[in-house]
Amino acid sequence: MSENPATIFVPGRIHPRVLERLNDSFEVISAPHAELASVDAETRARVRGIAVSGKCDAAVIDAFPNLEVISSFGVGYDGTDTKTAAERGIIVTNTPDVLNDEVADTAIALLLNTLRQFPKAETYLREGRWASEGPFPLSPFSLKGRSIGILGLGRIGLEIAKRLEPFKVTIGYYSRSQRSDVGYIYYPSLKEMAEAVDTLICIAPGTPDTFKIINAEIFEALGPGGVFINVGRGSSVDEEAMITALSDKTIAAAGLDVFFDEPNVPAELIALDNTCLLPHVASASVQTRNAMADLVVDNLIGWFKDGRLLTPVPETPVKG
Repeated sequence: MSENPATIFVPGRIHPRVLERLNDSFEVISAPHAELASVDAETRARVRGIAVSGKCDAAVIDAFPNLEVISSFGVGYDGTDTKTAAERGIIVTNTPDVLNDEVADTAIALLLNTLRQFPKAETYLREGRWASEGPFPLSPFSLKGRSIGILGLGRIGLEIAKRLEPFKVTIGYYSRSQRSDVGYIYYPSLKEMAEAVDTLICIAPGTPDTFKIINAEIFEALGPGGVFINVGRGSSVDEEAMITALSDKTIAAAGLDVFFDEPNVPAELIALDNTCLLPHVASASVQTRNAMADLVVDNLIGWFKDGRLLTPVPETPVKG
């Protein structure tokens, strides 16, 4: 690290561990997204790196003429304009792998909670209804004998599949290409997979190709016994079509950790009794979020120390 530390800009909120560690090695400038204009031109010229959680669009990127690297908190980096970054030779990094296990564990828990209605059963007990009304009603669904299709068999998708194996379910997947290292059933299209399975788990990234890819046609193909689980991105789902499908029983149930316009969840979705809803907590453990924070900072330290990055995204490859 040079005697004069690089200046890092932090737009909006970020994990406190990121700020704590950044302050040990860099000059840190912070400002809310809406107050970017409050950062004067001289300060902007000093900024060489950005640490961000969430949105980093072209307006933010273009505000800093000497920007070299953007370190994004999260495995998904669809909030960062990688096209603009690439055009300016700016490297973008993310935080993959360190959250794989946590998200995969959450996917299995959400699936079980949706099928067996465990959260509702606990509420029933806490309200004293077990004693006053008798046993909780039998859950309408079971994981036993289910056929599960995974949309996106990347790092996390593969961890989900491995966790499903002991449950003795049939496992298939649809991804951009077929993997040669797994024995799961590969489907050439999302619709064909939805027609063949009764449970659809989405762990696809948020990209233009996956925008609202799960739509009315897919829910119709999944069918009246179908269950939909989403731990990927809310942008992959046509939310209005999903609400309709759940309301008219085109599909049986849904378990969701992500939504189209977070943190705003449609009232119609909340009102449905065949949903299990979580506030985007799949990776939200202290251990995992600390590991993500460390990777954000370690990418920046590596870059400004010797030009090395741990996890650059493919859209902005390191040259040299």
